Amino acid sequence: MTLPARAQEPGTTTTIHTDDAGAVRRTVLPGGLRIITEATPAVRSAAFGVWSAVGSRDEAPADAGASHYLEHVLFKGTRRRSALEISAAVDAVGGDLNAFTAKEYTCYYARVLDSDLPLAVDVVSDMVADSVNRPEDVEAERGVILEEIHMRDDDPGDLIHDEFATALYGDTPLGRPILGTEDSINALSRDRIHGYYREHYTPSNLVVSVAGNIDHDEVVRLVSEAFAGHLTGDAEPAPPRVGGPAAPVDPRTVVIDKDTEQAHIVLGVPGVCRTDDRRFALGVLNAALGGGMSSRLFQEIREKRGLAYSVYSYTAQYADSGIFGVYAGCQPGKVDEVLSICRDEVNRAAEQSLTEEELERGKGQLRGAMVLGLEDTGSRMSRIGKSELVYESLLPVDDVLARIEAVTLDDVRAVAGEILSAPSALTVIGPVGDRLG
Repeated sequence: MTLPARAQEPGTTTTIHTDDAGAVRRTVLPGGLRIITEATPAVRSAAFGVWSAVGSRDEAPADAGASHYLEHVLFKGTRRRSALEISAAVDAVGGDLNAFTAKEYTCYYARVLDSDLPLAVDVVSDMVADSVNRPEDVEAERGVILEEIHMRDDDPGDLIHDEFATALYGDTPLGRPILGTEDSINALSRDRIHGYYREHYTPSNLVVSVAGNIDHDEVVRLVSEAFAGHLTGDAEPAPPRVGGPAAPVDPRTVVIDKDTEQAHIVLGVPGVCRTDDRRFALGVLNAALGGGMSSRLFQEIREKRGLAYSVYSYTAQYADSGIFGVYAGCQPGKVDEVLSICRDEVNRAAEQSLTEEELERGKGQLRGAMVLGLEDTGSRMSRIGKSELVYESLLPVDDVLARIEAVTLDDVRAVAGEILSAPSALTVIGPVGDRLG
């Protein structure tokens, strides 16, 4: 059973689905603020998140890094609380308080004992709804974010993925780094940051998701009180970010000659968008090619030849595009050999060489990873929150498992031929000179 039509009268509640573990319910408040909860009565914790439908791909070039910058600033104080009071309130009950910015959304969340949920709702909602964005706080966080960029630049295993996105998508919203650049961060003023906040952090662009030992009606009451004064007007919830023209790609080879102990490699191609029915077959392909210790890349590069400690493949999905990539870290002198093996294995997979045994192993890996990944309330909160923001429906776990099980060998071979035969982008960081350029 999937999520009913998104059209829903403010103040009404819809039960999305129920199972043995509990119920997922959805309420729309005035102004378009959505609340979605998943009750899991067997636990003693609750995870509370507020999601904003804005991420780095929504930024104009002049605003590069604004979404992430704002994430930092919202922790610096509200009309009711200082930065210390925000952190101390959650620390005092042993909870976790954090946030993250992605390409297409931003999330602020807390995980606490179920009895402390009212505190979590009040603190996180206060941060999101009533940040004051003082000029001195914007300036203080500018230095912090610049240090975060420097830390990223000092970690080639992290930097390689930002550089690969640029190599694949070019100077486009999906190609630019979430953190922004030193120049763009230095150029962002307090007024620009506050204007970005006022534009994007409106009730219709926000989703509240809660999972754990909770009562939906009580969550609605707490959130309504926390956002009091902001829930006005008859705005409709923002539609989910799906579809649209495919993001442009411009696959290139980028070699960054840098004095590191290891060379880091990412080889990849455009993948599928998050609503593409082929995503389940691509997930099975990913598991077989580089998703575990029994995968082809791990066996060929690490187990048989000892050329790398870390080697894997991965996927990323967006509203209109995606990534299928292969990563390896190795000695600089082994780059050519490792890269050759990666290309050989990708080409083999593209030629429809996947076996029935690999199919079943890949399906089992996907099923297990999904179910085990939902064993905590934070993961469940993230699943329902992201689904509300970026999918047209919320698939119950059993439906997802059924779709994985329905994948056939022909499905995987077909998606391998379509995806892996596309022109690839390559990024290498390490002391490799220009021989790969």
